[in-house]
Amino acid sequence: MATEPTWRAKGEAKRQSILNTIPEKWIITSPIPSAAEQQDVTGAYIQQFLNRREIEITESDAVDIVAQTTSGGWTALEVTEAFCHRAALAHQLVNCLHEIFFEAAIEDAKRLDAYFAEHKEPIGPLHGLPVSLKDQFHVKGVETTMGYVGWINTFQGLPDDPRRGVEESELVRELRNLGAVLYCKTSVPATLMSGETINNIIGYTWNPKNRNLSSGGSSGGEGALIALRGSPGGFGTDIGGSIRVPAGFNNLYGLRPSAGRMPYQGAANSMDGQNIVLSVIGPLAPTARTLTLLFKSILSQQPWNHDPLALELPWRESIVQETLSSIEKSKAGASSLAFAIMPFDGVGRIHPPIARGLKLVEKTLERLGHRVIHWSPPSHAPAHALASKAYHLDGGTDLNHHFGLSGEVQAPQVIVSQGGTEMIASQIAALNVSSREYKKQYMDYWNSTAELTGTGRPVDGLICPLASHAAVIPTQYEHVGYTTFVNVLDYTSISIPVTFADKAVDKLPTGTSLAEAEPHIEWDCECFLFIPICKCSANSKADDADSYDGAPVGVQLVGRRLQEEKMLTLAQYIGEEIAKDAGRE
Repeated sequence: MATEPTWRAKGEAKRQSILNTIPEKWIITSPIPSAAEQQDVTGAYIQQFLNRREIEITESDAVDIVAQTTSGGWTALEVTEAFCHRAALAHQLVNCLHEIFFEAAIEDAKRLDAYFAEHKEPIGPLHGLPVSLKDQFHVKGVETTMGYVGWINTFQGLPDDPRRGVEESELVRELRNLGAVLYCKTSVPATLMSGETINNIIGYTWNPKNRNLSSGGSSGGEGALIALRGSPGGFGTDIGGSIRVPAGFNNLYGLRPSAGRMPYQGAANSMDGQNIVLSVIGPLAPTARTLTLLFKSILSQQPWNHDPLALELPWRESIVQETLSSIEKSKAGASSLAFAIMPFDGVGRIHPPIARGLKLVEKTLERLGHRVIHWSPPSHAPAHALASKAYHLDGGTDLNHHFGLSGEVQAPQVIVSQGGTEMIASQIAALNVSSREYKKQYMDYWNSTAELTGTGRPVDGLICPLASHAAVIPTQYEHVGYTTFVNVLDYTSISIPVTFADKAVDKLPTGTSLAEAEPHIEWDCECFLFIPICKCSANSKADDADSYDGAPVGVQLVGRRLQEEKMLTLAQYIGEEIAKDAGRE
């Protein structure tokens, strides 16, 4: 009889230890129905396990929560306990947590309440706000596994490193200074290089709106937890779409800022040192104004004084006011904002729910009086190739090393190169040159749109899909290019929720293929080496309306580099208007 692999037993033990940290009073004792029996566990389903006060607190957005906690309306303790309870429920329903440290969070909340009682003022703008973290951030006394079995009981795979359980990431330090309460870390795919969240510790993280589907990746645990309102907002990372895709798959907003605006110092990562396509930190939340609160608060901590790669670029309120002025002028009948829409990047054919979502956004922009133009940029194929090569600089050495620590076998969604060749210095230099040249081509194209907008300026933003599909069927993630080109360009991008897939309307006409339903541009397709395989020629599940039913549909609003203030302001405005029109569909 074959023996069970050691890595499997170690992963299962860790999985059980996570469950064991949930207080007994928050364990769901009745059998949890299968996805076939209960597809959607958001809203009324999860509410049945909560009292009215907990529902009131956890279904308030972060801006409303801190209005209460910074004025003494709600205590940090009652808010923290409510979110800890709901997070515990969320994990039992969809497998979204890697680490639970509720007891430490409750003690922190008590200290915040004691401070407020003594000083009659909050510690900072996030006083008493629970904030969740993707399992890349180090928190004192808490393990970081990042989905690797080989990292269990170590510091990033190093068993005797003195930093284990002591070091905290710069973002964590700043959140504590701001008065935030940290209470859990969320699930990721091993390697972080996947559009789905799966690893050999907690298994698969399911989509709360449709538990037959994915929550996205790599910040999939954040997306699922926040969708279930087990967190009012949290932080993920994005190197190819890892914030925006989980946000889009979970009906949330998610910000991918340009590199250098958020502090990455002290965070764990895969392929650390690769800097052609940089991973960046950004927030996810149910509302755009929560993204603004979190982003602006972190900048108030002047991260450039603590992270050598952070840019000395404080929050620019003047840009916010300028953008608001353009919005008001548009409302008054002056066409002062213009947008472009790109429904197809030449590789990943969009499915019917995505096409409908884009049409809804276009109609909203036109109703508001904004000029909408078609986007015909330089080919995205070079961006796909650049990203693929950047992710493969070391020939898979780093990722294979960390799997090798335990000997674990990775899931099919996590593709790691076997026997790849590391690039030499001259090849890396050539790749950097190609990256710079491509960025210049795209910049020139963006500038050229000033001739088409009628505003005297280039487009204010680009609207395009986050993926070819809505929240995806496991193993069917088809094409990552819709998000990855943004990372190559280092542009600002925000995911905006739009609607939900509907099996009654999101069907291809009988006898029509996806290729016939959507415009076709002949490009060579270069499949990615680690991240989900491009299946653009197959699209085998494109017309599976029943499987996708209920899946959230989002789009992304792309701005130019370092335009976070402008994009956050536009995302709140556009998102609120889309919600009005979606309700009238």
